[in-house]
Order: sequence, then C-alpha cells, then structure tokens
Amino acid sequence: MDTFNNISKIFSCNVRNDIGLIDEIFQFQYKNNRVYKNWCDLIVKTKRTPNQKKILINNYPFLPISFFKTHEIKSTEFHPQLIFESSGSTNSINSKHFIKDSAIYKASFINCFKENYGNINEYCIIGLLPSYLERKNSSLVFMVDELIKLSNNSCSGFFLNNFSELHETLKLLEQQAQKTIVIGVTFALLDFAEQFPMKLNHTIIIETGGMKGRKAELTKNETHAILKKQLGLSNIDCEYGMTELLSQAYAKENNIYRCPNWMKVFVRDEEDPLQIKPIGKGVLNIIDLANVYSCSFIATDDVGEVFEDGSFEIFGRLDNSDLRGCSLMLQNI
Repeated sequence: MDTFNNISKIFSCNVRNDIGLIDEIFQFQYKNNRVYKNWCDLIVKTKRTPNQKKILINNYPFLPISFFKTHEIKSTEFHPQLIFESSGSTNSINSKHFIKDSAIYKASFINCFKENYGNINEYCIIGLLPSYLERKNSSLVFMVDELIKLSNNSCSGFFLNNFSELHETLKLLEQQAQKTIVIGVTFALLDFAEQFPMKLNHTIIIETGGMKGRKAELTKNETHAILKKQLGLSNIDCEYGMTELLSQAYAKENNIYRCPNWMKVFVRDEEDPLQIKPIGKGVLNIIDLANVYSCSFIATDDVGEVFEDGSFEIFGRLDNSDLRGCSLMLQNI
C-alpha cells in the first residue's frame, strides 16, 4: 500500500473519539513500516495482537523516539520531499524525520496556529531562532518560514543576532498597533530582553525552548519571569514540538500545553514503559496522526503530567534517556 487514503480526515478528527481512524493508521503503519512492525511484534505479545479490532488507544505500542537516530522510520517506501534533522553536538547522532509529503506538515502547523491565534495574515511574524538558522533541515525554521510567507507583512522575517534592528522593528510595529508574534529560542529571547528592555502591548512572545548550554540553566518559570519583566508582558506563550513530530502543542497560560485534536499525550512509567495511563505523572507518549508516513505512536524522553482535559505540563527530560527501559531486543529491530 503506497498511500493512506484518509489524509483529509486527520485534521478534522478528534483522537479522543475517533478510535476508528487511529486504528486505521495503526494498521497502515504496522503493515507498511518494517521498524514499527518489528517493535510491535516484540512487545505486543503481553498486551494485544495487532489484528485485534476493539482496543483502548493507550494500548498501542509506542516506538522509542531514539529510533529516529538509528533507523529510517518510514511507512511505505518513498523518496522524501524533506528530511528534518534534530540539533546536537558534533559527535552526537541526530534524529532524522523523513517527510513524504510536505503538504501534510504545512496543514498540521497552519491548522494548529489558526486554532490558537486566528488568521495568520493578521500578524507580523518574527523568527528569533539563531541556533536553528545556523544549521540545515530544521522543522521549526521550515514552519516559521512558511508562517512568515503567509503573514504577507513586510516586517515579517528572521532575525539572527541583529537585536538592534529587531528592537527598532518592534518599536515601529508597536506604534502601528500591529499584532505581532515573535517565535524565539530561549537563550536569544533572554539576550534580547536583557539588552533591549521595552514595553510590548501588541506583541505575543512564543518561547520554543532551547538553552543548548548558551546560558546558565533556568527553570521555565524563572525564564518567563525575566521575559515578562523586561518586555512588560503579563504572559509568555510556549510551543512544544520536535523533529520527530509533525504537530505542535501550545501553552498560552501557566505553561499548560494543549494539543490539536489530531494529537494526544499519555504518560508511561519510567521503569516499566508498557505501563501507560491517560492521565498522571510520568514520561510522555504521544499519538500524532500527522505522522502518518513515519510513526504516529511515539514514546518521548520528556517527563511531565497529563491532566483530565488532555492538557499537559513539561517538567524536563530523562537523564541518559535513550531507550531507558525500552531496550527489549533492540538488536533485532
């Protein structure tokens, strides 16, 4: 099977209710993704059989995210339109996400943006992503670049380390009462706010995370307190995304993230990764239906808490997390 026939349904579904579509994608990936099939076959024996029709969605096997570093995670064989690659040190192995159809990624982040912020063309979109712009194949840069284009605002664009120019641009936009969104990596936002404090009334700051050893580590609350004070804001928004996913969650208050309807987060036990719950504290597992041509069932390395309404909070990342508790017969995958 070369294609999945229900792409159009993905962004109109609700993973809480549409078990049929989730199972259809699972069956498609089980049949067409050798790595995921082998993983399922290794762990499914104690849980369920892949052909079982009625199933709770938290019982699907979740693929350890580190497999994106060591394997080509593809559902069907294809020549990728894009290859997204994670950041890392010179000697590290980076994750790679092979994208069959860039239109699926665009539909995912555009629909998610509109759901959270409304029409893109009402905003000036500014990307403050120096560490991402300095390397190739960033999914975040691809997303922000597309939002910049769709905003159709002459002031939209990327800023590297030219903070003075960014400051003048934001002053002009504020004078015009132009709705603006600055999507920035943490260390660059802190550097800008320290060097150019100002009062923003018409600007939303979306922090994407990422200190990467550039500054002393701060908690998210400490980071946001500095940004709010320096930029005169009552709130800092956050975006949760990663190379291995094609969907994003946004936190618009209290650092609580909310998923689009085609994405859902669970928690698993750190020591027993097959113990998966819909709510509670633990390591996060994610269903992302937009990952239809890679793997929609991902066991991340992020620690957090999932609440009854499906929202979640991030506490941090596992130490030495690669396949922790998930090394079951790895050599056979």
